Amino acid sequence: MTRAHRVGAERHGHRSEAIAAWWLRLKLYRIVARRYKTAAGEIDLIARRGRTLVFVEVKARASFRGAAEAVSPRQRHRIARAASQFLAARPDLAGLDQRFDALLIVRRTWPRHVPDAWRVDD
Repeated sequence: MTRAHRVGAERHGHRSEAIAAWWLRLKLYRIVARRYKTAAGEIDLIARRGRTLVFVEVKARASFRGAAEAVSPRQRHRIARAASQFLAARPDLAGLDQRFDALLIVRRTWPRHVPDAWRVDD
C-alpha cells in the first residue's frame, strides 16, 4: 500500500466516523469519545443515550453486507478489551448498561445503525 493510498484511506475513515457521529447525534446520542485508543485496540465512537453506553465500530465499504462482514471476531474481541480499559479509566460510566453497535457507511445512502451488533460473549 502506497503512502498516498494509506493517507486517502485514513481520510475516508475520518470522514466516515464524522458521518457516524452526526447520525448518532440525530438519534439523540451524546458522543462521549472519538477514536479512543488503548494498548488493546481502538474504539471508533463511544456514545451515550440515557442509561446506555454504546461502543460503536464504524465500517465504510461499497455495500452494507461488505461493511457488516468487515467486523471480524478478532476485531470484536479487541474492541471489547478496549471497552474494559475505557470503563476502568471512567468508573463514573461503569454503572451504565453497555452495548456494542456497528454503524455501516455506504456512499450515497443513509448510514445504517445496527444496535447490539454483537455481545462480548460472542
